[in-house]
Amino acid sequence: MKQCRISRDALIASEMKKTKPIRKLLAANRSEIAIRIFRAANELGLRTVAIYSQEDRLALHRFKADEAYQVGAGKGPVEAYLDVAGIVALAKEKGVDAIHPGYGFFRRILR
Repeated sequence: MKQCRISRDALIASEMKKTKPIRKLLAANRSEIAIRIFRAANELGLRTVAIYSQEDRLALHRFKADEAYQVGAGKGPVEAYLDVAGIVALAKEKGVDAIHPGYGFFRRILR
């Protein structure tokens, strides 16, 4: 049993060396949920990225993040946050390492 444990630990350590550390996190949510995600990310020393729809351009979460970008141009507020392809493309373009789905919009799609 102990030999299996050592092999498993070695495998996990090997895989961890291949992974890229998270330095920049995008919160795929809005308002208070995004602000809570940003607060936790800041405590971990991560840069934060907000997304917002045209209707949310003055929302507080946009200003609490290190970076903020509009998504879903020309779409309604709900459709803007449900544009998974657009959000993922934006994340890649801006060098985001991870996307937090938050609660609601994006999370329902990912299930």
